[in-house]
Amino acid sequence: MIATQAPLPLPSPVPFEASSEILPTTVPDNAPEHCPGTESTLAGKSSACEGCPNQTVCAEGPKGPDPDLPAIKERMSEVKRKVLVLSGKGGVGKSTFTAGLAWALAADEELQTGIMDVDICGPSIPLLMGLSSSTIHTSASGWSPAYAAENLAVMSIGFLLPSKSDAVIWRGPKKNGLIKQFMKDVEWGPLDYLVVDTPPGTSDEHLSIVQYLKEAGIDGAVLITTPQEVALQDVRKEIDFCRKVGIPILGIVENMSGFVCPSCHGESEIFIPSTGGAKAMADELGIELLGKVPLDPRIGMTCDQGLSFLDEYPDSPATVAYLDIVDREFHAWFITLEHVLNDL
Repeated sequence: MIATQAPLPLPSPVPFEASSEILPTTVPDNAPEHCPGTESTLAGKSSACEGCPNQTVCAEGPKGPDPDLPAIKERMSEVKRKVLVLSGKGGVGKSTFTAGLAWALAADEELQTGIMDVDICGPSIPLLMGLSSSTIHTSASGWSPAYAAENLAVMSIGFLLPSKSDAVIWRGPKKNGLIKQFMKDVEWGPLDYLVVDTPPGTSDEHLSIVQYLKEAGIDGAVLITTPQEVALQDVRKEIDFCRKVGIPILGIVENMSGFVCPSCHGESEIFIPSTGGAKAMADELGIELLGKVPLDPRIGMTCDQGLSFLDEYPDSPATVAYLDIVDREFHAWFITLEHVLNDL
């Protein structure tokens, strides 16, 4: 039996409204004041376009919104909940948390779960899920994802590379094109949860996800940090990003929150929370702290082996922390949110 803890108060399901126009980026930076935007039928033809260096390109380019958005919306219509895992700082254990979260969700055999790995240049999900040797099969209806379990589908660029050591040296447009394919062409099937593992920062991959899921909708984001201020300051930028593009924030997870000795189960602080850690930041910004996951050296070992840490070490305090986030906070947030939306 997996250990559990007493319940904590549920997070408040209050989505943030967009506070600025980041998406869509239809007006070039060097455009005149009254630019109609590159998607407008007047692009390159209105009086405001006179003298603009982009006039010829805009006049000849395709007009209107991305024609693939309806296809993405249709494909994503079978996915009940789409959740982003974000971190402003690299190395805070975001992909490890994504894998642990997916294993925890998939532990319920009645739930269908998927992982979409959009960390194009550093895909680690195939290794973490024990799928390093997997390949992708194609059919007339699209790409078939790899499966870590019968109810856990995975898609990553790692499955498409000739070898694990091959570098992906791509600019934004090629990254965006592959992310679009992951949403439009992959046969995800009916899913209860699609967890999207993102690279650190707030750049091409993040903007692509928001743009392509504009019609299908993003249900929320989980922000991953470690206790020290050098990580927290970048998570603040990620929070600002979510607020500006209108992504609801489910809460913050403090990863590597203390070290747990596998022998005596004693805890000690490795990364000192000099400014109060994730708890202080969450209180300051009015965001829920979903939980604290302590360091356990066996997490790294099971990740390297592609095994579920939760199944291998059910009594670890880290396992308890994962399950608390999923069972008390994660599921309950969506159940509460669905009730709120149904009452509107």
